[in-house]
Amino acid sequence: MTARIVLLVTSPRLPVGLLTAAAWDVVRGNPVLAGAESELTAAVRAAGGAVTVPDGPATPALLDAAAAHGTVVWLAGPVGDETLARELGLRLAREPGLAELELMYGSWDPPGARLLDAVEVMDRLASPGGDPWKRAQTHRSLAGFLIEECYEAYDAIGADDTDALREELGDVLLQVLLHARLAEELPEGERWNVDDVAGGLVDKMIRRNPHVFADDQAVTLDEITANWERIKREEKARDSVLDGIAPSLPALALAGKILERAARVGLAVPVPLPDSQVDPAEARLGASLLATVAAARENGLDPEAALRRAALAYADAFRAAERATRTA
Repeated sequence: MTARIVLLVTSPRLPVGLLTAAAWDVVRGNPVLAGAESELTAAVRAAGGAVTVPDGPATPALLDAAAAHGTVVWLAGPVGDETLARELGLRLAREPGLAELELMYGSWDPPGARLLDAVEVMDRLASPGGDPWKRAQTHRSLAGFLIEECYEAYDAIGADDTDALREELGDVLLQVLLHARLAEELPEGERWNVDDVAGGLVDKMIRRNPHVFADDQAVTLDEITANWERIKREEKARDSVLDGIAPSLPALALAGKILERAARVGLAVPVPLPDSQVDPAEARLGASLLATVAAARENGLDPEAALRRAALAYADAFRAAERATRTA
């Protein structure tokens, strides 16, 4: 019978006992070697497996154990022990009769597993001995960065650059994780953490999508949107359809959002007369801009995006004119 070396790879992000049936069979039925003691070696011993941590190099120890027992298992470390796998592969390629090398996955990372890594890294950075800059921040000091990172993601979307979007969303996520980590330092009764953020989001998504998670019969987009708004009103107990709009939105986006919400209830409310305001000239300009935003909405246009593109096009033209002036 050909000797066999099984490299058993497991997810470091799952509890150590969550292995496949095949993985438990192989570790309980054969000698097991590992590079160091760990929670996994302890779990295998507790389940009746025999685990040894060799004193010397791993490759000779594995080959000797495979020759003596037929099959030997190597418990890979958290990062997979690629160096050992490469060394074994090269050795067995030169001497194929020594043993067969088999890669077995005892567990896999679930979707979103790297988020756990991100939380762990942020905890390290924002804890004593970590990054002094992050530890010195507050929710207020970080507010501008959150807006900036969101705009950079917005720009990546506008440029149809999905690689840049992936990176910029990572920067947005960094802000979320840092805010959540800082909130752990708030006084008792005020503090919360990233699990509270995620838990609140999960509850909200389930609550506001009864057509998916419950027996609601909404089918069309209009029905689903109406349900979403009704559930929001019940949750927030708001007095106005305009409640919840962030006043810090850019002015054009703010105007568009207000007009969108107002259109839902069908109330025709005139813009305040310019002469009734402190600066009539400014008020006339504001009313004109608001009318322009309303016209854009009626034509299915985004006034914020339109002005942004026009401004950037003007900036490109201006730079070109500057270059032409310098070379003239």
